[in-house]
Amino acid sequence: MRKPILVALVLWAGDGGPAAAQTDEIQVYNGEIATPGEFAMTWHNNYAAIGRRQADFAGGVRPDRALNGVTEFTYGVDEGFELGAYAPFLYTVTRKGQLLLDGVKLRALVVTPHAKERTFFYGLNFELGYSARHWQTERVNTEFRPILGLHLGRWELILNPIVDVPVGRRMQAELAPAGRVAYTLSDAWTIGLEHYSELGPVPHFEPLGRQSHTSYAVVDWAIDPYDIELGIGHGFTAASDALVVKLLVTRGF
Repeated sequence: MRKPILVALVLWAGDGGPAAAQTDEIQVYNGEIATPGEFAMTWHNNYAAIGRRQADFAGGVRPDRALNGVTEFTYGVDEGFELGAYAPFLYTVTRKGQLLLDGVKLRALVVTPHAKERTFFYGLNFELGYSARHWQTERVNTEFRPILGLHLGRWELILNPIVDVPVGRRMQAELAPAGRVAYTLSDAWTIGLEHYSELGPVPHFEPLGRQSHTSYAVVDWAIDPYDIELGIGHGFTAASDALVVKLLVTRGF
């Protein structure tokens, strides 16, 4: 079922504008899900301390010194299936202190059970979002996020080759791969490097200077009942933000 979906996404591709980096969620999915029958909550925040001074499109949010975030609620249906909702809304606080409501999203994640204990694990996350006009050029958007990962002793290698597809007049699939290499220091501490890219429409990617490429140094701290991830990122192209700080706080219930 998954292969035809990805093929269809490629066939929808076409020419487009520059790749954009404005987002509510900066995270590499590692295949871990909420415990079956229980809820979890993740508070996502990212702040462009030195960001792009122009919006990605007319009427859009100016990234520089904007805080983006959302509270995500998840429910473990079983050992390999999780449902999630970004609620009550995605938000932005602009550099002038204005609070903007950006939209809502729902998601479903299927993954190999007990991914953390496996050498090789894989999964697929699907998101459906409805966005404000200042957040996305199309109001309805979908995301297909495959998850491919390896656990090699204390090392963790993960790839999320994300495909974004807006639903509307401009149904152009765009590739936005993300990856993570991490090393577990102890049961409580993990350090790693993450990279996030937005390459543009498939298969006619944007020139390198119009793509977004940002790398993060991250540290994960597990202190029961919380999991905390802090990252500092640097963008390498004009379509990226020069300095971004991200914070994720997760708690199970």
